[in-house]
Amino acid sequence: MNLQASGYLFLILAAAPLLYYFLVLLSTWRFFRGAEKRLSRDSTFTPPVSNLKPLRGLDPEAYENLASYCRQDYPDYEMIFCVGDESDPSVPVLEKLKRDFPERQIRILFGSGREAINDKVGKLVRMVQEAHHEVLVINDSDVRVEPNYLRTVVAPLRDPKVRGVTCLYVSTEDKTFTQHLHSIGMICDFFPGIFVARQLDGIKFAFGQTIVTTRSCLKSFGGYEAIENRPADDLLVGRYIAQQGYEVELLPYAVRTVPDYDSFKGLFIKRLRWLTVMRHMRPWGHVGLTFTQGLPWCLAVLLTHPSDGIGAAYFSAYVVFRLAITWLVGAWGLKQPGLWKRMPLVFVWDTTGFVIWLLTFGRRRIRWRNVDYRIRNGMLVPMTPGPTANAPQ
Repeated sequence: MNLQASGYLFLILAAAPLLYYFLVLLSTWRFFRGAEKRLSRDSTFTPPVSNLKPLRGLDPEAYENLASYCRQDYPDYEMIFCVGDESDPSVPVLEKLKRDFPERQIRILFGSGREAINDKVGKLVRMVQEAHHEVLVINDSDVRVEPNYLRTVVAPLRDPKVRGVTCLYVSTEDKTFTQHLHSIGMICDFFPGIFVARQLDGIKFAFGQTIVTTRSCLKSFGGYEAIENRPADDLLVGRYIAQQGYEVELLPYAVRTVPDYDSFKGLFIKRLRWLTVMRHMRPWGHVGLTFTQGLPWCLAVLLTHPSDGIGAAYFSAYVVFRLAITWLVGAWGLKQPGLWKRMPLVFVWDTTGFVIWLLTFGRRRIRWRNVDYRIRNGMLVPMTPGPTANAPQ
């Protein structure tokens, strides 16, 4: 291959992220278009619901998060919490919930009764077994919802083809640089990738912030018992529901999560852990992220074509696309106020995200709640002995 041909090939490869960004804009527009119609709730479809919440420790603003589920405009639902033991810091908060909302069906379970590497999933095994109802709504403990939440997320199950529902999530309030950076990363990077995946291949995953399914659907793939020693249980539940031929619906509806990032280092480590897990769960998809990294490609073109206008054109296109994506997802789709003030963080995130992505290659270790794990054949293996109570939540 001569020098000129290799130069053209390089420019073609460098244009791949720009084509991806165009696909992001199209996919985002199609996802949010007609969102109100997709969220129209059928008030007659309100099957009894079991809301399951595995807990370990106390999240910021825990009482208000959990109390939001007690204020649901829904006729019949129970709330089941499972903690490690009676000494867990969340227990006084749960007891207060029972006192403050005596009209609600609230149960507190202690211990999973299982020796699972992933103790969160071990707790879910027990809660599913003890749930009174067929329809299950499962949430992480840092999630806060509006009174219409249950009606909104359960409604798609009226269609017998749909046996999985999940939804988006945004921060309750960002106060620090790290929290603003994380929110921008979700808006300009994470959610756009999700919308493209939905456009090309459908939804075959779920988010821990909301998983709606049924007991019989879980049972048909072995339930949480089948994944209690694996990472990314939320992704796997969505994948296994889809593999049975059912649809998993991603709603254009956002719950809120309370930020818990105390430092940039904490955010960096969490993102590194998540991407490392994803590399093991979807190795070829992880490699494919090469062609979604617009910043390094366009900088390379700018450096190799500093004076002929090609480099400037590539880099300008990159900037315009990234700002347009952030506005379309954050301001138009998610209705986030004051987003324009945080636009420069898009480029800080792209730099950080690229570095973290590079660091995941060859990495097999993750750290979660001060415990080190190795990922081996898609399974979690503790690197140091310790009680399962310290396992991932």
